[in-house]
Amino acid sequence: MENAAYYVVSCLPKSSTPARSMMLLRFLYPACAFLATAHAEQKPLRFLPVKGAEKLHPSPIVEASGLAISSVNPSFMWLVNDSGGAPDIYLTHTDGTYRGKVTVKDTTNIDWEDLSSFSLGGENYLLVADTGDNSSRRDSCTLYILREPTIPEPTKNLAATIIPAWQIQFRYEDGPRDCEAVAVDAKAGKIILISKRTHPPQIYELPLHPSKKHRIQTARKIGQMTVNCPILSLIPFRDQPVGLAINADHSLAAVVTYYSIFLFPRQPTESWAVAFSHPPTILPPHSLGQAESVAFSKDGKTLYTVAEGNESLIKRYEKKPILPN
Repeated sequence: MENAAYYVVSCLPKSSTPARSMMLLRFLYPACAFLATAHAEQKPLRFLPVKGAEKLHPSPIVEASGLAISSVNPSFMWLVNDSGGAPDIYLTHTDGTYRGKVTVKDTTNIDWEDLSSFSLGGENYLLVADTGDNSSRRDSCTLYILREPTIPEPTKNLAATIIPAWQIQFRYEDGPRDCEAVAVDAKAGKIILISKRTHPPQIYELPLHPSKKHRIQTARKIGQMTVNCPILSLIPFRDQPVGLAINADHSLAAVVTYYSIFLFPRQPTESWAVAFSHPPTILPPHSLGQAESVAFSKDGKTLYTVAEGNESLIKRYEKKPILPN
């Protein structure tokens, strides 16, 4: 509060009379109080990397581009492969043990780039984002919404086929975009997408349940954000978002880059456009070769990220209490 008040006083014109200065201060002091209170409500975030790491066991997962923790059983996670792979979603334990796959019927993996799990109306769902477009040439992209498959018995691996519950074909309002960061805010009924190759990254929004499902939807731009590497680095494309996750209570978003994970907290009255406009909290580097996916545990206490490539490490960050000064 003192800092806010000092800032206001320091900005008063030097030629102001004492009476005029007091009048300005009486007007601006409530604003100072509001700013100080808002700042106090911005609780610091502290996620620390866990020492040691499991890795994905040998499996068909060779280019993991999307990751989501199961809403049915939080000790499992779903993954998808990148462009040109089979139209399959893969199931593993969070320790990397492979537990099978589900083939998504009547779909093509043009460039599957992200995966999100969410609950809606008492049902559990997965969203598969076929949104990759390295050359920004695709006429439209597709989001597939699936009912989350049943987790298999402990002695069995999953082998099933599923049909999408619904799908959303869309275009961006300002032309084709490469996008690898997609997540769902089920409470608001919205899908958030962040462009990869624009500077700065652009944020778009789609309805989760379009009123006219068979029409091509338009992703509307709602803002922009930054995920700049804070140090000099030789990591290529280090400032580009390649994965997005929103926690279960919709109060925190995580964006992964090739450098690290960036956290964007959101106040209850804020839109995602406003939340992403604030400077993020940057976690310690994940040190993975090409991390392209990120997911929250359902209790919001753990962040997971994996990289493309065979038998990737599974990097975890645990939420820790803030230590007193």
